[in-house]
Amino acid sequence: MDLAADWGQTLRTEAAGYARVALTNIRHEFPSDVHHTMTAPGDFPFRPRARTPVFYGSFDWHSCVEMHWLLVRLLRAVPDSVPAGEIRAALDAQFSPVALAAEAEFIAGPNGRGQRPYGWGWALALAQEARGWDDPDAQKWATAMAPLAEALTGCFLEWLPKATYPVRYGVHANSAFGLSRALPHAQRLAADGDSRLLTAINAKAQDWFGGDTLYPGGWEPSGHDFLSPALTEAELMSCLLPADEFADWLSLFLPAIVSGEPSSLFAPAVVSDPADGQIAHLHGLNASRAWGWRRIAEVLPDDDPRAGLALAAAREHADAALPHVLGDDYMVEHWLACYAVLMLS
Repeated sequence: MDLAADWGQTLRTEAAGYARVALTNIRHEFPSDVHHTMTAPGDFPFRPRARTPVFYGSFDWHSCVEMHWLLVRLLRAVPDSVPAGEIRAALDAQFSPVALAAEAEFIAGPNGRGQRPYGWGWALALAQEARGWDDPDAQKWATAMAPLAEALTGCFLEWLPKATYPVRYGVHANSAFGLSRALPHAQRLAADGDSRLLTAINAKAQDWFGGDTLYPGGWEPSGHDFLSPALTEAELMSCLLPADEFADWLSLFLPAIVSGEPSSLFAPAVVSDPADGQIAHLHGLNASRAWGWRRIAEVLPDDDPRAGLALAAAREHADAALPHVLGDDYMVEHWLACYAVLMLS
């Protein structure tokens, strides 16, 4: 069985469990990791739900966004494998126009900058997941999310011209991953006649990454990565470059992967303590690497020897990540299912 079919079956098998975790997490208000810039005495939210009435659960704002994306993606991709009625009812309750208008106000304010670009990108991915689905409920949710998507688009358009340098490490501020998550929304806007965000993403990606060569992938992983700096950059460029140009770019960027080097990029990370929120990030690294390797393999020509190596690396990393998606410590379970669904779908 090929990888796409194999992982599609895994998704159908695990989807109900992933959905159940997400349905629980989006209303799991505490514990909560709230980062808030105070502008005056007493300027602090009474509780997370008072500050962000939609994305208040799942420990932090961006993880809650991810869990909502997961629910829409599962409902769209494998509706017969999940409690579809319960998911639709939950999302109807969450995606009220009034609550999402408050989210748009939050993201456009000083505390919304703390979600740049990771939370911004995931929120645009959520909006596009609904906007791109020809389903009455999804279209209703997309309409309710439109002010948030417009605010996020404005945030990107304001930030990107000023972002002289990329952030390359493997946690939330990673520039390549944030752009990759925002890219489908930018492409949709361009198809609708507004190419500003797509032009900005293309220009900045080429400026930051187009000339990268001999990337030190052997330095990975760092101690609490959940993204691979090398593979997130490669994945983004695979989306922006024509396939033949990407193959050439990859030859300069990671020239030794045809020989299975650097070996650390092919070997799954070891998680010594899943209850430690930072160390537990490494489960996400294994899942996001599996996604990155899969995306690279899908873009390379079938006769390119790197494609087979990338598929093998994707399988190995997936095998390391998937047993930990459900049933582990809350520091893992409040977010990892999102990366499993991204990888598998």
